[in-house]
Amino acid sequence: MPQSVTGNFDLVIGETPSGTPGPPPHYHNIYHEVFLVIEGEMEFMVNGKSMVIKKGDSVNLPPSSVHTFANKSNSHCKWVNIHSPKGFLSFFEDFGIPDTEKDALQKSTDPEIIKKVMETASKYDMIITI
Repeated sequence: MPQSVTGNFDLVIGETPSGTPGPPPHYHNIYHEVFLVIEGEMEFMVNGKSMVIKKGDSVNLPPSSVHTFANKSNSHCKWVNIHSPKGFLSFFEDFGIPDTEKDALQKSTDPEIIKKVMETASKYDMIITI
């Protein structure tokens, strides 16, 4: 019997241009995270194991799974990201750059943004492992 959706999750759709690095390796104590690739592909590292997730594939990241990702391909990647329980959406609200904004890619990887992420990551249950 299918289970009903409780709504106790955050869901975002994101896009990563080709050649874009991802976050530093990290884990979440509370959040269960899932990525579903809907266009292109992304390379993930999960608990030391590398894998390429392609369109239609997903990766499941239970709490305490050390992970990172990057788009090392020659084309953009579009993905759905789900965190449960709710709460991680504030990270995207605080640090996400809308793709409609001029120079969005450059702004999202600006050293000042990266510095702020590193300084405040634990506030979002994002435990950086480097």
